[in-house]
Amino acid sequence: MTEYTSLENKVALITGAGTGIGLGIAQALAREKALLVICGRRKDRLDTASASLQSAGVEVLAVQADISDPSDVERLFQVALSRFGRIDILVNNAGVSDGEEVHRMEVETWERVMDINLRGPFLTTRRVLPLMREQHSGHIINISSESGLEYYEGDGAYGLSKHALNDFGEYVQRENQSFNIRVNTICPGMVVTEMSQDSPGLDHSKCLYPEDIADLAIWLLTRRWNIKIGTPILIQTMLNPWE
Repeated sequence: MTEYTSLENKVALITGAGTGIGLGIAQALAREKALLVICGRRKDRLDTASASLQSAGVEVLAVQADISDPSDVERLFQVALSRFGRIDILVNNAGVSDGEEVHRMEVETWERVMDINLRGPFLTTRRVLPLMREQHSGHIINISSESGLEYYEGDGAYGLSKHALNDFGEYVQRENQSFNIRVNTICPGMVVTEMSQDSPGLDHSKCLYPEDIADLAIWLLTRRWNIKIGTPILIQTMLNPWE
């Protein structure tokens, strides 16, 4: 009989967990009886998410933090470790978009996208790896995008940040797999979230939902310890949501 990894009492830290994909993954981990650390920049969304998870009987720690700020990342981990003593799972989900052609893009927009989408995962991953190496176990999931595999006009900063995130995950995997640390990168197509739901011409019936990404994340997290799923994983719908 195949044995899968139990997530019960595993400590999972999820960034950008106040809404959307991050919250969906937190809810799925809660059903697996994991212990949760959720973080985000917007306190109101984070408080609502935390209350919802706690009402379902989940032990959850909510920390308002900007993952592009090294001091905030250090504070986030210090608080999490003071509460739970370890981190078994890191989900790098926080991200922002730009929606502007390169020649029209402001430098501040470029820097903001790169700070959240690439610098943030670097800072959180750099902080968690020594812990996971000492434990000789850990699992990191990066939430990238279909834009990290394709090249869409008007998507320059966002797309480039996700292309780079895909490669970042592969480097981290290769440097740490001898420590029993697994790294997966998920590239979703269009997902209905607070950020995308009001987009003109978007057919919600042809889109992904946060639960779809969460199901995939749980599948990856519960594989047998020596199973490695390489390269970024594309998940999309059969029909074009913009038609």
